[in-house]
Amino acid sequence: MRVRKAVITAAGPSQRRLPLQSLIDRDGAERSVLNILVDRIVQARLEEICVVIAPGDEQAYRSAAGEHAGRIRFVEQEQPKGYGHAIYCAREFVAGHPFLHLMSDHIYVSGAGESSTERLLATAEAEECSISAVQATREGLLPHFGAIGGQQVHGRADLYKVETVLEKPTPTEAEQELIVSGLRSGHYLCFSGMHVLTPAVMTILGELLEQRPAERFSLSAALAELVQRERYLALRITDRRVDLGARYGPFIAQLSLAMTGRDKTELLSQIVEALTLREEADAGPGR
Repeated sequence: MRVRKAVITAAGPSQRRLPLQSLIDRDGAERSVLNILVDRIVQARLEEICVVIAPGDEQAYRSAAGEHAGRIRFVEQEQPKGYGHAIYCAREFVAGHPFLHLMSDHIYVSGAGESSTERLLATAEAEECSISAVQATREGLLPHFGAIGGQQVHGRADLYKVETVLEKPTPTEAEQELIVSGLRSGHYLCFSGMHVLTPAVMTILGELLEQRPAERFSLSAALAELVQRERYLALRITDRRVDLGARYGPFIAQLSLAMTGRDKTELLSQIVEALTLREEADAGPGR
């Protein structure tokens, strides 16, 4: 299985402006979040990219894409029918091929060496099936994520055969249905917003839309059905995942990029200086 296409979703009402924000990337250059995401996709040697946007956003997104604008196809999600529907809007672009999917409001920061995107693609092509990136997540964050249960693949400490998928489970549901050996107590494997998906996922999304034309539905609903139809795996990644929509999200994203970039030493020096000044101010005169 060769993956050549990528789909980025950016049409959600709370999501659509986040990819347009600017950050300083690890090379010290100012880039939009969208440009950073597309750059990572290009580095992973994918040839075609689709961004699903809200109506009227194309001009802003073309500008934010910078030098990558010419390689992107923009598709509008005409009505806000949810995350699963947004992915389904790219069905003509996907055209029956496997594809990488990323969320536009997440930044992934890795150290030196192969990125998690590249690891995910390589594993999906080797295993010839859908595969989702997951991270061990503490119980208190379950209301924010889809999560999986399953068994480790023999000989791989980071790869799991998915048996169960739940969207935003309660702690009780997770404890009963999302059993994964080897995790710390109170932790579960949650989606990190990065997937390689086979054409079967688009088929299932289409069926869900036909069954529930007036309802919003998540990608997790399609993945829960995928488990019943074909082999589906999850790859545990260690990259720092930053949700730009979370409190202090852009600040944490910027700090994470800077701490793995060329200006790390300068940044650390400025942080130490700022903390010293803060401590002196708190101490007050004469103390």
